[in-house]
Amino acid sequence: MENNPEQEECLLNHSQNTRKGGLKTIPFIIVNEACERLASYGLLPNLIIYITTFYHMEAARASILITLWSALSNGLAILGAFISDSYLGRYRAVAIGTISSLIGMSVMWLTTIFPQLRPLPCGQYQHDCNGTTAVELGVILCALGLISIGAGFVRPCSIAFGADQLEKKENPDNERVLDSYFNWFYASVGVSIVLAITVIVYIQDHFGWQVGFGVPAVLMVLSVSIFLFGSPLYIKAKPKGSLFTGLFQVAVAAFRKRHINVQLNYNDDCYYRAPESKLLEPSTNFRCLNRACIIQDPHMELKPDGKASDPWSLCSVGQVESMKCFLRVLPMWSTCIMLLVSFNQPLSIYQLLTLDRHISPQFEIPAGSFGMITLVALAIWIAFYDRALVPLLSRFTGQPTGLSTVSRMGIGLFLGIVAAALSAITETIRRNKAINAGFEDDPNAVLNMSCMWFAPQLALYGVAEALNVVGQIEFIYSLFPKTMSSFAAALYTFGLAVAALISSLLVSVVDNVTSAGSNTSWLATNINRGHLDYFCWLMTFLSVLNFLYFLVVCRFNEHYHDGRSSLFPEAEEEHSESRRFHGA
Repeated sequence: MENNPEQEECLLNHSQNTRKGGLKTIPFIIVNEACERLASYGLLPNLIIYITTFYHMEAARASILITLWSALSNGLAILGAFISDSYLGRYRAVAIGTISSLIGMSVMWLTTIFPQLRPLPCGQYQHDCNGTTAVELGVILCALGLISIGAGFVRPCSIAFGADQLEKKENPDNERVLDSYFNWFYASVGVSIVLAITVIVYIQDHFGWQVGFGVPAVLMVLSVSIFLFGSPLYIKAKPKGSLFTGLFQVAVAAFRKRHINVQLNYNDDCYYRAPESKLLEPSTNFRCLNRACIIQDPHMELKPDGKASDPWSLCSVGQVESMKCFLRVLPMWSTCIMLLVSFNQPLSIYQLLTLDRHISPQFEIPAGSFGMITLVALAIWIAFYDRALVPLLSRFTGQPTGLSTVSRMGIGLFLGIVAAALSAITETIRRNKAINAGFEDDPNAVLNMSCMWFAPQLALYGVAEALNVVGQIEFIYSLFPKTMSSFAAALYTFGLAVAALISSLLVSVVDNVTSAGSNTSWLATNINRGHLDYFCWLMTFLSVLNFLYFLVVCRFNEHYHDGRSSLFPEAEEEHSESRRFHGA
């Protein structure tokens, strides 16, 4: 009996895949991701210093530019995942993203080498600083934009591309291999970020911008070379469509059938459902979306094989429930945004530059490396909570994770309030010391004040992030079916983008309002004349309002407080097997 074309293609692909993929490809993928993270995160801590120094921007405007860049990098991750799954495929997406980052890093490095690409230094050939021209600004914006495009393609696709190389369902150890791969992947990302904010920042501080920006460019050359060198070994899965497309299809189909009366009682045969789905009919929540899966004319809307003729006019029950699930978690997801906003304190590096950062007469901690305190606190808390507190708390709460996901999210938000208030108090002390020492007009003067004053608030932010963000990802994952598990991480990435946008908007409004009438802005470049402490108190107030909003959201989502009540009936069994990994 002859095979049909689809069977022949399947057999051919299987034969090819047995010779490709596997563990031999993973080093190429992990090194590619690690170099990209190391290069891009190495730019971030000191970038505001570079822009304000060489492009003559006010600190507030430079902060807005950097937060918008951060928002673009995180927001494009959603678009990158969609384009990869629907059109390009993961291999092409990662390759294009890596090359885009390389070009962006190279352009950024060239601005340090050629003076023609940036404004003339202040005091040279003129008494006042010239403004940045459109061409000069366009060059650096082009560099940052290319780096964002690269991050948008690489970060959401790289980990999934590695999983493609190891996905062998016939292998009984497949789940263990994948679990080991995910652990190594995230470990490499963590190590890369640590090296970025320590080694790369140290190079920038001690060897200058040409070397400091040249190293990330060289790392991206290495990243591109290693990834492309492994190309013949990769399994290059074809794009099969994105889950995001399915959500858009539900919205469009429901709008097209808006004339249908959803109050009528339809039997199970009136709803279109996928063959493998256990869902027979849609739920009563967000009933207006049920129109998308109602079959009005089987002859017109269904093909002979039972599939929908037009997926933009008829969707499955599973697609509709996925859309409802997405809408249900949005309120709880939105409660974390203010915490992420408070992490992005503008001008914090200027505060650290005025403090004594010596830990010995010979060694001074780079101001851009203080983010290490947050990362270390996050890692220590996760290990302490998982190994020490969970066994103890589970005896009293009956929760296998010690505290419920919602409880952890709430505690994280509360610690974020404490950290914001502590940052306001610390800045008040720092500013008063500067003024009393006669440094009101000298923002570069170093005070007789240890940098360790800032350690408690940075450590609290790390613990708050470990509790709230990890709890939120686990909460969202527990409510989604396994087919939507990537949504938890995707929503977190999108939350970072939204938080960066809100942060830039907040900085812009505060700077414009407080500088009106020739007054000194709270966010002035001279932080001794400004009032960064007032801004920190504003963040504290907004964090309190956000915590009250969180309590309201909890009040209307009591049924899901334990994080174990999935919105999908068939998801319960799936999550019982894999919740431990995704909650870690």
